[in-house]
Amino acid sequence: MKKNVIVGQSGGPTAVINASLAGVYKTAKDMGADTIYGMRYGIQGLLEKKIVDLGEKIRNDMDVELLKRTPASFLGSCRYKLPESSEDKAIYEKIFAILEELEITAFFYIGGNDSMDTIKKLSDYAQTVDSPIRFIGVPKTIDNDLEGTDHTPGYGSAAKYIATVTKELVRDGLIYEMQSVTFIEIMGRNAGWLTGAAVLAKSEDCEGPDLIYLPEVPFDVDVFLEKVKKLVVEKQSIVIAVSEGIKTADGRYVCELSAHSDKTDSFGHVQLSGTGKYLSDLIIEKLGCKSRAIELSTLQRCAGHLTSRVDITEAYQVGGTAVKAAFEGKTGQMVILKRVSQDPYICTTDLYDVHKVANLEKKVPRSWITEEGDYVTAEMKNYIEPLIQAELTPIMITGQPRHIIIDDLPDIK
Repeated sequence: MKKNVIVGQSGGPTAVINASLAGVYKTAKDMGADTIYGMRYGIQGLLEKKIVDLGEKIRNDMDVELLKRTPASFLGSCRYKLPESSEDKAIYEKIFAILEELEITAFFYIGGNDSMDTIKKLSDYAQTVDSPIRFIGVPKTIDNDLEGTDHTPGYGSAAKYIATVTKELVRDGLIYEMQSVTFIEIMGRNAGWLTGAAVLAKSEDCEGPDLIYLPEVPFDVDVFLEKVKKLVVEKQSIVIAVSEGIKTADGRYVCELSAHSDKTDSFGHVQLSGTGKYLSDLIIEKLGCKSRAIELSTLQRCAGHLTSRVDITEAYQVGGTAVKAAFEGKTGQMVILKRVSQDPYICTTDLYDVHKVANLEKKVPRSWITEEGDYVTAEMKNYIEPLIQAELTPIMITGQPRHIIIDDLPDIK
């Protein structure tokens, strides 16, 4: 029996998502997989038979190293919500027919909450039709909101980028002898893990941000204005980190206070943008102070030049653990990271039932946010700090990072 495997990537990318792909590929190859297929554009691409033979592209150890250092999703991604098998059995029949045609024994999906939902549904369907194919989820998300795992690959590098940018903006705000307020809008719909990383800028050579607002605590516009009003009297430059998803007590997103948007993605999520801009305009209007908003946007997830070595190493490890688990007969599981020790930092991998992960969100503990809800505690800083340590230097060619690309690799017909 052939040991062919297939791997895909889904959802928003991270700076280290391809390190997990490299971990899957290298471990599967070392463990004797015959062919390692890649889904172009996730499960959606699989349905369209957009499949490549990764062995034709990743030819040597240098390609593996380049892959680990290449940001964004090498195979392409999708935001496709797989329906329940009871609602559309034909889709499942098509997926499994394609997998059987390719003689697949193991299926790996690198992604976040919605991707783990896909693994759950596929592994459940496999049991109902008595399919031997194993389905394993490989965690990935800069949002760090997956249940069951201490943290997610991708978060450490995003946190490193946010901390660095925050520190640089604090310096920039002091160049002129005038009052100014700078808002840094950071990704985070319902969980403030990324925004909390701005606290890392607070160090012996930097005072860090003055205020940090996470979506876990309701945002009061009037109380906020009073805080900034006091700070403007005391300080020359004020830097405020805000999650894009902060809400008022009545459940409205702050970014919707100026202009409501009904735009949603394929999973029904409201598209968020403009929180920093709204608050910045409010400061100008109410306090007459110079203000600006900086939206980090997708830079948080694709800044491959500033990855954390800890993060990229763990991303590679979870890919390898997924393959080992599948080859040992495991299915319906997600690989997790377990923090064994804080000082020195030691982390291992393990498995977690994907049914306990899918469609759940892990939020920042309320105890890690100050009582007033305008900053984070030392506990959160201590939790994040080990994840941003060390660097993996890009391979530079003509002054720029070299990446590996897949565009010239034809699909399998």
